[in-house]
Amino acid sequence: MIEHMIRHYNILSIVGNIITVHVDSQSAGQEISTRFGDLAQVEDNNGAQSLAQVIKIDGSKVSLQVFSGTRGISTAASVRFLGHALQVTYSDNILGRIFNGIGEPMDGGSDLQPDPKVTITGASVNPMKRVLASKMIRTQVPMIDVFNCLVESQKIPIFSIAGEPYNAFLARVGIQADADIVVFAGLGLIFDDFYYFRSQFELAGVFARTVMYCNLASDPIVERLLVPDMALAVAERFAVEEGKRVLVLMTDMTAYADAMKEVGISMEHVPSNRGYMGDLYSQLAKRYEKACDYKGAGSVTILTVTTMPGNDVTHPVPDNTGYITEGQFYLHDGMLDPFGSLSRLKQHVIGKVTREDHSQIMNTMIRFYAAANDAEQKQAMAFDLSDYDQKLLKFGKLFRKRFMDINVALPLEDALDLSWQTLAECFSESELLMKQALIDKYFPKAGHGQAIA
Repeated sequence: MIEHMIRHYNILSIVGNIITVHVDSQSAGQEISTRFGDLAQVEDNNGAQSLAQVIKIDGSKVSLQVFSGTRGISTAASVRFLGHALQVTYSDNILGRIFNGIGEPMDGGSDLQPDPKVTITGASVNPMKRVLASKMIRTQVPMIDVFNCLVESQKIPIFSIAGEPYNAFLARVGIQADADIVVFAGLGLIFDDFYYFRSQFELAGVFARTVMYCNLASDPIVERLLVPDMALAVAERFAVEEGKRVLVLMTDMTAYADAMKEVGISMEHVPSNRGYMGDLYSQLAKRYEKACDYKGAGSVTILTVTTMPGNDVTHPVPDNTGYITEGQFYLHDGMLDPFGSLSRLKQHVIGKVTREDHSQIMNTMIRFYAAANDAEQKQAMAFDLSDYDQKLLKFGKLFRKRFMDINVALPLEDALDLSWQTLAECFSESELLMKQALIDKYFPKAGHGQAIA
């Protein structure tokens, strides 16, 4: 085709990873119109080729973002526009495979060239085609299943700081969640983390239902911007065309925002808060809003990691994220904090698709844990403690050990039973302040005051 034959040689500038080329109006009229987001191929005079993406069109000047970087590319290079945006392979053959930041296999398997492709760009779903969230995704993590349920079509981040085991926790959720398909997007991963995710999915026997898109820390930073779009485009297809319940895991969205900032600076965009671009909110929302429960089809649920530099929740990335998502999980000291964590959609499933005592036991456990924290403060300040304070101290220790530790794995019903057992070990029936009908049905009379062996 003619659009694949015309080459443009008039390169005006090379700044960072961005090339600006002058497109002659006469030759432009002979090919299809170049659009924002389209791909181009840059070929240097030594024959080396690199993919690039159109990121700015200013009359006859077209700016291209080179995926592999501009090192070694001279102004004598040529550019030809491919006439379409980046496409990613979509078929059942991608399950159990690992792809890099531009959708090419990086696991040594076949290149899947004959398989169908889908464009990674696209609008969010029409709200009329969305179904109100009403189905729970069980993760076997008590602090999620009992206290802040993960609901199908939800978009929710894990707020954490460097050094916390958030990647290990994300892998566990991907392994234990009752989803049909898991799509993993790694953004700026060090090799150790990449290998950890891969080996954990393989050892757990869930790799056959998993597809991974990974941009490593050593890979071009430009490719980091493409990984979420590829993962979400594939997840959307599995949900819409095959009716699958898809869970998308992404880490780390702060690395993604930093990549946007670096590219924006290269394009001389005016920075906003702390150097991030002014469209940070809309760029994040464009990805998060892909979460959806489709009418008559499957669903896409998004769980991400957002690190907070300096443990600062007012940092632009977590701050903007909090306005987009439906809650958050706070991870610190190897535990999920019940006070900072919130799932705004949990009321759609608690007591409706879960056991009748779920709401009461959740509120009672949090109430006693808050009181246990107050008792610990009294103990730290050397105040005299009552017998009831001693019960609260015991409850606080058991609660952290049995529920808050992210290494604990329990089915929801077992976690609810353990909650009743923990209450029975620490308090009498009269101290619970719960519905008597639930106490009569679930409170373990024989186990009162007895610890679990």
